[in-house]
Amino acid sequence: LSHRSLPKRSPGSASFGMSVFNLGNAIMGSGILGLAYAMANTGIAMFVILLVAVAIFSLYSVHLLLKTANEGGSLVYEQLGYKAFGIPGKLAASCCITMQNFGAMASYLYIVKYELPIVIKAFLDSNNNSWYTNGDYLVLIVTVAIILPLSLLKNLGYLGYTSGFSLLCMVFFVIVVIYKKFQIPCPLPENFINITVNVSQPQVNTTDEECCKPKYFIFNSQTVYAVPILTFAFVCHPAILPMYEELKDRSRRKMQNVANVSFLGMFVMYLLAALFGYLTFNEAVEPELLHTYSKVYSFDVVLLIVRFAVLIAVTLTVPVVLFPIRNSVNQLLCASKDFSWPRHICITVALLVCVNILVIFVPTIRDIFGFIGASAAAMLIFILPSAFYIKLVKKESMKSVQKIGATLFLIMGFMVMISSMALIIADWIHNAGSSDEHADGH
Repeated sequence: LSHRSLPKRSPGSASFGMSVFNLGNAIMGSGILGLAYAMANTGIAMFVILLVAVAIFSLYSVHLLLKTANEGGSLVYEQLGYKAFGIPGKLAASCCITMQNFGAMASYLYIVKYELPIVIKAFLDSNNNSWYTNGDYLVLIVTVAIILPLSLLKNLGYLGYTSGFSLLCMVFFVIVVIYKKFQIPCPLPENFINITVNVSQPQVNTTDEECCKPKYFIFNSQTVYAVPILTFAFVCHPAILPMYEELKDRSRRKMQNVANVSFLGMFVMYLLAALFGYLTFNEAVEPELLHTYSKVYSFDVVLLIVRFAVLIAVTLTVPVVLFPIRNSVNQLLCASKDFSWPRHICITVALLVCVNILVIFVPTIRDIFGFIGASAAAMLIFILPSAFYIKLVKKESMKSVQKIGATLFLIMGFMVMISSMALIIADWIHNAGSSDEHADGH
């Protein structure tokens, strides 16, 4: 298919390599920290099967999206929704992107809540629980002192480069996870546990040799979070069309190859992080992998550097993620009005207040990964690309096999979303009575 239907635009300037790097940035996020937990609750073999499936399905939905953009004549996700289903289509796309970004913001602030107290305790060489080591207070302080001023900027400017720094931090994180696997013994000797940050957490029987044997298939109450965590980790679809527009010598096949290479790179990183994180701690893995190391080390220079780098990366990425949410709110509420500083400030503050309330009151990062992965991520990967494709691609250029494939993909998307949401809500209800168990995430 040529891109004859696309509007005439200035040719893109991004090379193939730069596009691969940028898309890798868009895919990679906080989801990588939850993958070892997903593996601990599915087993190695089951996790690999799910990881391969989600990666292939994500690539297939990129294929549908690019073909729909060519046929529909637009490189804006929401605009494709409008062309396919009118205002409801535009609203659906806009709401899903907003929810996904909001979930990403919440997960980044969760990392601040989990990791900053450990960094402060390490620097002060203290284990006391003062107010300045309380994660809830620290999230509020970081939001007011750093994130709010950066979020109030009218343009992204240099903040756009933080995604590259974030990707490098995550590469460093994966290297350290692999390295630490060969340093931390299993089972852990009793005197090896220097610190337990969450005192309500039941100690795993560290002398039990059985808990050190990796398992290949596991089914338990937490297995339901595996698919949502994986979908959350692979969502990058709102970024696909802007990158397609920026691509030099743009063609659908070239952009598909960019996606193939990026997804392969992220697939390898995700698999390594999950596998070595799981093999290090086995069933003791927490929903946020980096936090699990605090059970073993109260002070470790390499882990401290990783924590510090990840904290800087996520703190600087929150304003970048907030920009498109604020733009969506502006488009929905006052698309025809000129820029106004009072409105700009009010929307920014309201969004940050909402995300802080969520981070302080939702028990674990697993719940964010689970809910957003089962709802907005499932919509962006499975449902919207296939629905737009079926509606917009002309009948004569669509073979019956392609239409059947897209229809099956749409049905599967609804099944994944409904079953995941139902099982997650059932798990929440089941754990509501035992708040200690829920707060721990096990």
